[in-house]
Amino acid sequence: MKKLKIGDLEKIREKVRRTANLRQGKARAKITVHMGTCGIAAGAREILSALLKEIEKKKLNDVIVTTSGCAGLCSREPMATVEIKDKPPVKYVDLTAEKIKKILNVHIIKGNIINDYALAIGSERTH
Repeated sequence: MKKLKIGDLEKIREKVRRTANLRQGKARAKITVHMGTCGIAAGAREILSALLKEIEKKKLNDVIVTTSGCAGLCSREPMATVEIKDKPPVKYVDLTAEKIKKILNVHIIKGNIINDYALAIGSERTH
């Protein structure tokens, strides 16, 4: 195991702080881009990059972006899950850079789920 540097610890602290912001009501939303090997092969890195650029362009400082491993639906990658406080999570599938930008603008900013891209709303209910 490699030694942690100060910069590594600062990144960990910031990630925990952003996650706590969502639970404490300081963040509007959390978007998790699924980055398992299947997701990466399907273009998840491009999805993540487009999302981060759009958030920066719009100067949104209340949206948390995280990554996770495989969500178990390799054939529907790239995927992302949107969580808004006091709302059920929404899993979006078959994403492109344009679709993730639309999700940010329509779902995160305006509060409207994009049914055409959504696979599931809530924990286990299919959409």
